[in-house]
Amino acid sequence: MNRPLAGALSALLLAGAAVLGTGATPTVAATPTPSAAPAADAARAVGFAGTVALSNCSGSVVRAPGSADTDPALVLSNGHCLSSGFPAAGEVIVDQPSTRSFTLLKSSGASAGTLRATKVAYATMTDTDISLYELSSTYAQIEQRYGIKALQLSDSHPVQGTSINVVSGYWKRIYSCNIDGFAYRLKEGEWTWKDSVRYTPACHTIGGTSGSPVVDTASGKVVAVNNTGNESGGRCTLNNPCEVDENGTVTVRQGINYAQQTYGITRCLTTGNKIDLALPECELPKP
Repeated sequence: MNRPLAGALSALLLAGAAVLGTGATPTVAATPTPSAAPAADAARAVGFAGTVALSNCSGSVVRAPGSADTDPALVLSNGHCLSSGFPAAGEVIVDQPSTRSFTLLKSSGASAGTLRATKVAYATMTDTDISLYELSSTYAQIEQRYGIKALQLSDSHPVQGTSINVVSGYWKRIYSCNIDGFAYRLKEGEWTWKDSVRYTPACHTIGGTSGSPVVDTASGKVVAVNNTGNESGGRCTLNNPCEVDENGTVTVRQGINYAQQTYGITRCLTTGNKIDLALPECELPKP
């Protein structure tokens, strides 16, 4: 997982992360260093407005096509970025009270202010790796106070070859590459994710980039959320996910990083920005 070392160790203790039947010992990502997070002019040209920094990860304030300005805003990150630790395989969290805070960033990467959650609206590491926090502020209030708009979630499946930016609020760093393709199944430890986005090698994301929005550079919309990469060539172990195709063939791509698609979130949001897992087109895992 693209999460700092301390957070990963805590999550291992809390969640009891298991390894698939390979007999290998899980490895933990090396601690990212500040030198790995340059404030490049090109990155600043793209901008960080609407992204957030968590204590252990990255994230973004997002809205769906049907979200209203008066709706409570949502912050998108990874399920494995929860302060309570990694959700177990098969675990789904809904409507859990939370007072977690987020540093909202300006386009320059400077802090605009602090946002606070009222609850974890939804989180899981099953089929996908997402967390959605409901905030105490509406989109209108955030824009009025900070002059920052939420990022828009795309409501369609991303396309191979698309130019993307992975925008890390934790490191204030932007990675630019393309969507190389999609992994039918991506396995890491006890978790399995479906139809994961695979980056071209230029997006060599590091610990702390977990939860970063993956933005289509043409539309400016969020198409995925960054979550992991194969660090040392291990086979299906923690920090070393493997791809499994429809025939069960396993492929290991050392140094390649991945994200989870987010268009499915838009199919599970109803009036008031509420998660409704009973909606006919909603395919997010249920508790």
